[in-house]
Amino acid sequence: MLRIGQFTDTFLPIVDGVGRVVKAYAENLCLLGHQVAVVAPMYDTGFRGGFPYELVEFNAKALPGLKQYKIGEAVLDPHYRSRMRMIELDVIHAHSPFTSGSEALRLAAVRKLPLVASFHSKYYDDFLKATHSESLARMGVKIVVNYYNRCDEVWAVGKNSADVLSSYGYAGEIQVMPNGAEIRSVSPADVAEVNRRWSLGEDPVILFVGQMDWKKNILTLLEGCAKMKARGGRFRLLLAGQGMDLGKIRQKIDDLNLQDQAETLGHISDISLLDGLYARASLFAFPSLYDNAPMVVREAAVMGTPAVMVRGSTAAEVIRDGENGYLCENDAEDLARVMEGALKDPEQLKRIGENAKETIPVPWSRVLEKAVERYERLVALGREGKLKEKKIRIV
Repeated sequence: MLRIGQFTDTFLPIVDGVGRVVKAYAENLCLLGHQVAVVAPMYDTGFRGGFPYELVEFNAKALPGLKQYKIGEAVLDPHYRSRMRMIELDVIHAHSPFTSGSEALRLAAVRKLPLVASFHSKYYDDFLKATHSESLARMGVKIVVNYYNRCDEVWAVGKNSADVLSSYGYAGEIQVMPNGAEIRSVSPADVAEVNRRWSLGEDPVILFVGQMDWKKNILTLLEGCAKMKARGGRFRLLLAGQGMDLGKIRQKIDDLNLQDQAETLGHISDISLLDGLYARASLFAFPSLYDNAPMVVREAAVMGTPAVMVRGSTAAEVIRDGENGYLCENDAEDLARVMEGALKDPEQLKRIGENAKETIPVPWSRVLEKAVERYERLVALGREGKLKEKKIRIV
């Protein structure tokens, strides 16, 4: 049995893919017989009981302009420090190089523990959007690379995402540790509830699930749907999620005269309702150029719903065009063409959805068995005194 710390900047209530990954790690590691402590910023003060893992939160404040994210210095929270002193760990896994990652590095140095860090996001894109400065974005990436250089092992969620980290200047070895999926079935009652709640009728449904952020290439999706509507296409576009650009996205729907066929649903926290949406959808449209290995594509595939994605994007690494999904160019017209072609051939669409269900989702249990092997290897290296020296200011 291992005692594993999972450190994340986003957790309950789940607002992004990284939070979902950490939740899956924590739950499935416990099922495998390990003890897990999740360390995260405190997002609310609601009841936190009933988890198979320990949840240790620290005081944090909302990030300006991004209220769904919080930052804070865990080491300055006396309650957090008191709780952590009671928790023994064998290995630490950081899912962010920032707030929680800093604390993961500090604890690993203090306790002389192995530190694993996962690369989930395209940080250059985030820095560029936040600062509007290429030089500042490059400076931010150097800080990120410096963090990963101090870790004992670095994981990426796919080969393409590993290539992104390497392009940032990271020269070390990267282990590919793909995201898994919870294999489950959907209740017909959940699909019926989706039909009732959003009055879907018989029209095919195009679904997007993710942050309401232009970086997800939502504009291309909206413009593609507008072209489909102009050609007389019948469909419903549903966009589930929350984010900083939600208001602008709703305005763009009106500007494109899509308000009778497109609707934003807000954040869906009810898993049964989300499963119903995935199952009811004819297509899962996810044209993001930002994401690495999106959980939502795997969740859609679990329900037999194929995704349409941009050819060559890191997000589309699991897609084989015309076999288990669809690929398009990063262009509204080509996206519209691909979606129209898919919706016009229901039999082929169903076959490709079945192939997606068979080939894309990997059970989390299988992923975590491999992860545990890597953890155990690092713990053994620690016992032999072969870990990296983590030089930090110890508080």
